[in-house]
Amino acid sequence: MSEAKSKDLEGKVMIVTGANTGIGRVTAWELAQRGAKVYLASRSLDKTQPVVDNIRAHGGAAEFLQIDLGELASVRRAAESFLATGDRLDVLVNNAGLAGLRGTTKDGFEITFGTNHLGPFLFTTMLLPRLREAGAARIVNVASVAHYKAEGLDLDNVRQSTRTTTGLPEYQHSKLCNVLFTKQLAAGEAGEGVHSYSLHPGVIASDVWRNVPWPIRPLMTLFMKSNEDGARTSLHCATSAEVASHDGRYYNDDTREKKPSKYAEDPALAKLLWERSLAWTKAV
Repeated sequence: MSEAKSKDLEGKVMIVTGANTGIGRVTAWELAQRGAKVYLASRSLDKTQPVVDNIRAHGGAAEFLQIDLGELASVRRAAESFLATGDRLDVLVNNAGLAGLRGTTKDGFEITFGTNHLGPFLFTTMLLPRLREAGAARIVNVASVAHYKAEGLDLDNVRQSTRTTTGLPEYQHSKLCNVLFTKQLAAGEAGEGVHSYSLHPGVIASDVWRNVPWPIRPLMTLFMKSNEDGARTSLHCATSAEVASHDGRYYNDDTREKKPSKYAEDPALAKLLWERSLAWTKAV
């Protein structure tokens, strides 16, 4: 990880989920080196504390925020814990995700949908008031080029276990949800002064693939990019003045804007996903 000399983010507060490893770790490090106070939102204190300590040892400001995106009660506690600090919130990077795991979340949702979409949805919506207070805040949702392979959404079957062997079709659908969520935030749900972005970080050899079974996983990761490369577009969306006026757009791993899939640009589908997600997160 390179040392960033610029302190252009001094006074800013940011949250990065899944920040103890992979793209999230690089993202948190770079933001902190540029002067931001960064909350590393992850499940494990043991795995995250060394990252927090390393950031602090290099002059950065970092805090651990416990969250399990696959458990809505944990997501609520994490949001409430952050809000109780009284800190401002300038940028939320929804980076954490999983692929290839089969089963359901503790709340009974298909595990990839629940962890990659529903948990981040609840976390984000609970933090929206604090983001609005910042005046020029950003929400960055790490999606994937895999969303192009999703042929729409079947929201009537998300409350059952993973149906496929690899779990990759479920992953594709969850990434489509990330893009649709971004679109709906930009359609007015985020509120004034909050801009939202979704992106493909590149095909990265990160821990997101840790649950894909052998021998598929080593073959998948053989020609993937590094985590440093993967963090580039997240950082661009989170901090670049070039995209400050953009809202609801999707970016490729070269930091350039790209047209998402036709399903990702369906406003009726984005609204339906929002309404269902709101109902599900309130009911559980």
